Parts: sequence; C-alpha cells; structure tokens
Amino acid sequence: MPSFSKSTLRRNITGITFIAVLLLAACAPNTTPAVPATVVAPVTIMTFNVENLFDTTHDDGKTDSTFLPLAAKQSEQHKAECATIVVDRWRDQCLNWDWSETILAHKLEVVAKAILQVNNGRGPDILALQEVENLAILERLRTEYLADAGYRPAILIEGQDLRGIDVAFLTRLEVAGEPVLHPFTPSDEFANRQADTRGILEATFKLPDGELLTGFSVHFPAPFHPTEMRIQAYKFLNQLRSELPEDRFAFAAGDFNTTSTENEKKDLLGTLVRGIWRVAHEEGCANCLGTQYYEADDKWSYLDMILWAQRPERGAQATWDLRKDSVKVANKTTDQVTKNNTPARFLLPEGSGVSDHWPLLVSIEFTQKQQLGEGI
Repeated sequence: MPSFSKSTLRRNITGITFIAVLLLAACAPNTTPAVPATVVAPVTIMTFNVENLFDTTHDDGKTDSTFLPLAAKQSEQHKAECATIVVDRWRDQCLNWDWSETILAHKLEVVAKAILQVNNGRGPDILALQEVENLAILERLRTEYLADAGYRPAILIEGQDLRGIDVAFLTRLEVAGEPVLHPFTPSDEFANRQADTRGILEATFKLPDGELLTGFSVHFPAPFHPTEMRIQAYKFLNQLRSELPEDRFAFAAGDFNTTSTENEKKDLLGTLVRGIWRVAHEEGCANCLGTQYYEADDKWSYLDMILWAQRPERGAQATWDLRKDSVKVANKTTDQVTKNNTPARFLLPEGSGVSDHWPLLVSIEFTQKQQLGEGI
C-alpha cells in the first residue's frame, strides 16, 4: 500500500470536497436565494365631506349668508336674500341660524375629533375634504384643532361654486410640484347649473419610498342635478387620470354624489369606474352600510368613495397596493351618530352632530418583492 504524506492527503481531501460541491450545485434547481421583503409603513387616505365648514364672515361673490352671526342677519337686504330660497329648511336657516364664533369653534372641534379617531389619534396621512369655505378656515382647523397631527399647510384653491364650498387636501407627506384645480365645465345644456359645481383638485405626494402618488379631491354635482352631469364629471376625472405619467400611482377621493338608487338604475360604477379604478369599499368594508343615509327613501349610499389606480406594469409585484382589510367607515365618535345609528348632520341652535356624511378610510401598503441582486 502506497504511503502519503499528511500534506498530500489534505490536498486530495480538499480536491474531492470541491468536486462534490460542484456536482451538488449542478444538480440543484436553478434558483436565486430570496431576500426578505422590504416593508415601509402604510399610508392612510381618508375622504370626509365636513358639511358646511364656513367661517362667520361674508366672502364677496358667494351666497354664504346662512353662515353669519344672527346679529348680522337683521338687515332688510339679508331677509330679502333669504326669501329667495325655495327650500323651507334652507330659508329658515338663512334667517334664523346664529352661526357665531362659539358655534364655529364647536364645529371645528367635532370635525377634528372625527378626523383624529383614526391612525392612533394622528388622523390620516392624506385627507381629502369637501365643503370647505376657504383656505383661512381650513388653516384654522389645521393649526388650532389638528396641531398635533403634524399636517403641512393646507391645499385649497378657490373654485367657482356659488355657495363658496371647495375641495381641499391636508397631508403630512411632502407635496411634489404645484397643486392644480381643474374647473369642471358641464356641456352647454347644463351651463345654467355650472355655478353649483366644483372643480377637481389635483395634488401629487411623495410616498415614503420616494415614489409619487397623485390624488384627486372631488365633489361631483349633487343628486338633484341630472345624472348626465355626474356622468360628465366621471369622464372628466378619467381624462385627468389618463393624462398622468403611465407609471404613476393615483387615487380619487371625495363626494361622488352617486346614490345607490342611481347606480342601480344607471350602473355608473360599472360603466365609468370599474376597469379604470378599483373601488375601495367594494374590496373591503363588507359589513359597512355606506357613508350617507337618505331618510326619505330609507336608503344607504356610498356617496363618498376612494378609488385606487395601481401602476399597470407592476402587477403582482406592485410596490404600493390597496390593503383590502383596511377599508372602513370612520364613525366612532359620539357626535357623529344619531340615535338611529345614522350620520348626525350639524344642527343649530344646539350645535349637535358633525356632518351628514361619514368619513371613509383606506390604507395603501408598500411591499417590495425582490431577489438577490435583482430589484423589481
């Protein structure tokens, strides 16, 4: 039997081991080791029609005479203006509501409580608002009643609505570029109704990973207007989305004023929304009734919706996606709910309630799936 030195024996063993490793590697499936997914904190989005968030002074060119202190409503001119209002309830409010600083402070307080009930008391990361009179009253809400939420300066651009109600955003996220208000102009047959419409507010936000998210805050024509006006508003929104960069994440949030009855008859969501947007409350919120209740018909509706548009090329590898189990109606403050468990509109003289709409909330979630040395 030949004899080997210790060094020769070590070299032979090493060589055999190396060959065995190569053979095992050749037989193994051709896979790349997976790297754990990178997780970033989710971003919460809320929409909230705050029902007549007006200050106590008159804005030139706007019919805001209902929202004035009673002492400012004693002139014959004011009474004459109120007399032109055809709806009894609205005419009585114009004449008799005392929209005082005390009442306004209470309104701001209960609106803030409704906003702060989510996200561990911080409020949503992005808040789309409707029925806000002007930037000054929104800044008062932000700086005095939502100060601890850390919202950046409010985003509101004055629109054409004759009452003076506007759409707006509050957000903690950095804003990219300048927000734009796109005026909504219905077709000529509805030209006499244009003063009762709001534009679509567009703003782009920087997500925590550096991606951009464009949001649209909307308030479509009210249900007493013809359905065709809302159809035109949906088409206008879809056009604005189509003009975004193809790789842009986007959402639309607000009061779409599409009742459940109208949708059953006209299928506006089927023809104008699904396939273009994902409807948050249809993917989650299975036990929710809606965001608004119409007592005359005993009907619940999702007048308020959040629509989500995912980057099309990402597919299953989407970095930001709607989290279905996060969709909910935010209605847990006592001021928001009537004894019949419906939305409690804000009423005078007692200053009860908050709004005739409940806020809707959703989270979008970041999950980056990648393999070793290879990003998506």
